[in-house]
Amino acid sequence: MPQYIRSLALDGIDGYEVTVECDISGGLPAFDVVGLPDAAVRESRERVRAAMKNCGCAFPARRITVNLAPAGTKKTGSLYDLPILLSILQCQGVIDPLPEDVMFLGELSLYGELRPAVGVLPMATTAAELGVRALYCPKENAKEASLAGGLTVYPVETVAQLLDHLQGIRPIAPMEDWTVEEYASALPQPDYADVMGQEQAKRALEIAAAGGHNILLVGPPGAGKSMLTERLPSILPSMSREEALEATKVHSVAGLTDAAHPMLTARPFRAPHHTVSSAGLTGGGSRPRPGEISLAHCGVLFLDELPQFYTDVLETLRQPLETGKVTISRAAGSLTYPARFMLVCAMNPCRCGWYGDPSGRCTCTEKSVDQYLSRISGPLLDRIDIQIEVPAVKYEDLEHRTPAEPSAAIRARVEDARERQRQRFEGSGITCNAYIPPSRMGTDCRMDEDAATFLRRSFERLGLTARSHDRILRVARTIADLDHAEIIGRRHIAEAVQYRSLDRRGL
Repeated sequence: MPQYIRSLALDGIDGYEVTVECDISGGLPAFDVVGLPDAAVRESRERVRAAMKNCGCAFPARRITVNLAPAGTKKTGSLYDLPILLSILQCQGVIDPLPEDVMFLGELSLYGELRPAVGVLPMATTAAELGVRALYCPKENAKEASLAGGLTVYPVETVAQLLDHLQGIRPIAPMEDWTVEEYASALPQPDYADVMGQEQAKRALEIAAAGGHNILLVGPPGAGKSMLTERLPSILPSMSREEALEATKVHSVAGLTDAAHPMLTARPFRAPHHTVSSAGLTGGGSRPRPGEISLAHCGVLFLDELPQFYTDVLETLRQPLETGKVTISRAAGSLTYPARFMLVCAMNPCRCGWYGDPSGRCTCTEKSVDQYLSRISGPLLDRIDIQIEVPAVKYEDLEHRTPAEPSAAIRARVEDARERQRQRFEGSGITCNAYIPPSRMGTDCRMDEDAATFLRRSFERLGLTARSHDRILRVARTIADLDHAEIIGRRHIAEAVQYRSLDRRGL
């Protein structure tokens, strides 16, 4: 009589149920797996056969048919090994039929050991949503699976251990509750106290962190653009549990979680090289994987030497910056990954890097400077809220070596501003000022009369677009939050307009 085991599979960062059905019948010995399996799934026949033999279980010399339902969906990966093996043992009567409210997943070694899988957290979350009581998974994935909540997770090391548990010989202890804090990195983060001078740039980064705004740093070589950016995570607000789970799901699907770090405890910081391809940045491949923008979800994507990136690669950022997600379409279907990140870019002002420097060492003509800056398209610049010029560090700042304001003090102000935003947007799904929709501009970004007049004049004089207008308002809202002001004033608008340096060049 056919038997079945409930298991799981991945579709992007979402899981779905797969039923592993098995039938053993008479006839010549054969072992067929159907249900649109890929090569890795078909090869499970040999892994299951060897694992059963090396665990002391007799492999039936009969015709075995395994179906992976739903049969119309492509099945990939090796995590069906364990449910296939258990379905065969059920058909043989070695184990009793398993309860309806349990699921199994895991890749098998030839010795019957369970190897870790990728994407366990989103699959465990789906299991909990389906009302599953217990999930059996590889031991290395158990901590990650337990983050889903609502179900009991059993860490399994070997098939023999699992069979002893199912037969009541030696029960497996379920995964114990654990706290995220114990896995937080103990390594100290770089601190802004190490940065000499550059107070205006640090102020701009504080505003960006407080409101989740995109920012571009423009300055000569050695001005400290990378140094400033690398310290940005030290002032970002802590992730909520919901944000941490979302970001961890993406990293889990990409295979970047393990038993030692089952959950992200700090906002991700991704810094791809300028030779990255479109697929590497946005995701893709024959088996689509999340790209850098999705791995930066809820965190920071840092693009250093921005004009050196391929133009077509940069243009792929435009839609994700607006929608907070990226859809990858292939012949077999499409997948959608989250991509709500803070974009931080750095670049030189010209090819030689010294345009506008008081030393006068720049050798570029005005035309070559404009050509260099034009590598960054206007629509992409429109999506960058803050554009700040970072001058070369003065000798006096280096000579005195006076410790600057530490990151802890800046972060306290950022956290305070984020708390004001949390209260303002409670229940709306908006997480920070950078994502205020146009429909809420009138209520959330109220200005006094002087501020409105100044913004109108700046709009006309600088030739701003409607998108630039809204982004100035959002930045001004953040500056007002840092000042504990409910109404946006003229000085808040003036500072926000000041952070549109490339707009002032007419680009």
